[in-house]
Amino acid sequence: GQHLRKVLAPCRVAVITDSTVAPLYLKTVTGSLEGAGFTVCSYTFPAGEGSKNFTTLAAILEFLAEQRLTRTDCVAALGGGVTGDMAGFAAACYLRGIRCVQLPTTLLSAVDSSVGGKTAIDLTAGKNLAGAFLQPAAVLCDTDCLRSLPAEVFADGAAEAIKTGVLDDEGLFALFEDGTLTTAPDEVIARCVRYKAGVVERDEKEQGERKLLTLGHTAGHAIEKCSGYAIPHGHAVAAGLAIIARSAEAL
Repeated sequence: GQHLRKVLAPCRVAVITDSTVAPLYLKTVTGSLEGAGFTVCSYTFPAGEGSKNFTTLAAILEFLAEQRLTRTDCVAALGGGVTGDMAGFAAACYLRGIRCVQLPTTLLSAVDSSVGGKTAIDLTAGKNLAGAFLQPAAVLCDTDCLRSLPAEVFADGAAEAIKTGVLDDEGLFALFEDGTLTTAPDEVIARCVRYKAGVVERDEKEQGERKLLTLGHTAGHAIEKCSGYAIPHGHAVAAGLAIIARSAEAL
């Protein structure tokens, strides 16, 4: 709450989260926002990629309307990549666009998806095929949240961080090898965000340089879809990185 007061005047904040994160952090976040003078409401949807669709989007939009949010109010995305996408897309659509803040709780959302303003839902034809660009008013990453992540979910984020190392920062690999990622993730997150922020500032709508950030994602998204989203995003991207690396070597 105190951090958001630096960028937002007192207003109504709709916290959007999922059924996994809500029991862990929703009460804490709500209390912090209310203590800083914000009026808070919240909406929780079922966790998982299966919720990243028009049905969930419509339910969130109806909730924002029922709560009578105005253009001076704000949506807060509390959770991982799916929540960030759903809440961000809803904010971009509602009243033709209201402010959104991202509160990432997973490593993947901290190092990648919460930064850059991409929001989307999945269509039957494929992943992330409908969405909007909406730059968040703020991104607040509390790395203490990472302690509640299962190892497999933590590994999802590691794949996106490794992608950044491939693209820009060889030194990141040393941080993976010496255990820094698990013992002190702040530095890894900061380096990933710094790189991505620079790319997005130069190419917000992905007309050129920003396409680099999708390294491994073409095959990765196909793997996700063909698995019925049983294979999570980070694991699929890791496979995609391996596929494209082998293809590049062969060429």
